[in-house]
Amino acid sequence: MPAQHLLEVCAYLNGSKNLTPCEETTFSSPHSNYVDLNEVSGQAQGRRALEIAAAGEHSLLLCGPPGTGKTMLASRLPSILPPLTDQEALEVAAIMSIGGHGFTIKTWRQRPFRSPHHTASSIALVGGGSSPRPGEISLAHHGVLFLDELPEFKRHVLEALREPLESGNITISRATQQVTFPAKFQLIAAMNPCPCGYYGDNRHQCCCTMTQINRYRQRISGPLLDRIDLHIQMAPISHKLLLQQQQSNESSAVVQKRVQQARQWQQQRGKVNATLSHKDLQSMVKLSTKQQRWLQAAIEKLNLSVRSYHRVLRVARTIADLANQQAITQQHLAEALSYRPHY
Repeated sequence: MPAQHLLEVCAYLNGSKNLTPCEETTFSSPHSNYVDLNEVSGQAQGRRALEIAAAGEHSLLLCGPPGTGKTMLASRLPSILPPLTDQEALEVAAIMSIGGHGFTIKTWRQRPFRSPHHTASSIALVGGGSSPRPGEISLAHHGVLFLDELPEFKRHVLEALREPLESGNITISRATQQVTFPAKFQLIAAMNPCPCGYYGDNRHQCCCTMTQINRYRQRISGPLLDRIDLHIQMAPISHKLLLQQQQSNESSAVVQKRVQQARQWQQQRGKVNATLSHKDLQSMVKLSTKQQRWLQAAIEKLNLSVRSYHRVLRVARTIADLANQQAITQQHLAEALSYRPHY
């Protein structure tokens, strides 16, 4: 029963005012405003990575020249995510109600998709102010935070994401008060491979020097990159392939069914794969002696950190869940390794 003010609730409880029950037909479908994944032609690897990200709640970085579909893919992630539960929807509504723009009934049970501009300040991104209010990472709670043109964000702004990515909340301290906002968001980022955008593109000549390319990529710190589970290099798609695959793309509804099935495995274990601790990995990711030796050799060759190693195991667990398999195979490990950065 909706009420415009708490006084109306008190009047109803005192018996001096009636409240009309809300009809379910007033709520739109949670996926009615989402764009469909079948509109993205080609980019099979990018679509696969997006599905894995959705299934395990993993963070994802899309790197490629302009026009390769990075933003198109990112904007379609909410369409393949499982619907919000009632408790999650209430949490999202509560945060939106104090976020400045307020909560609207049309967005009920729809996952947030926040896409702040790269000129956003750290306060706008993580929250703050003299009277602390939630920032973009909290407004994206149980939804997606999309950072386009990632290297264009100020470095100190991006560094503020490191702690919330791990903890799922943000604490803002002021002289008179301390406020903790939830920030369990799924990070999706996109970037060009170089300042001009065409490094590695065989259709356009890159005009950047290696010094300029390295300086551009170093705008993003190694620790932040290490916290992103999936890294994808996207290549331009040919016009011929674009026309061939235009009619054969899977819809969001088809992909979402596989995602929901994988999430059921994780619900039985009690956690989504992206949040598995080191102790959880020991009990939920069982590798044979042969697999352990192979993975150790691969990690040493790629010079991966301990954090990267754990993220490989989490992604491999998600890939196995998507394949409806309890045991992780070497093929699952190899695919998970392919999503670690090689630049």
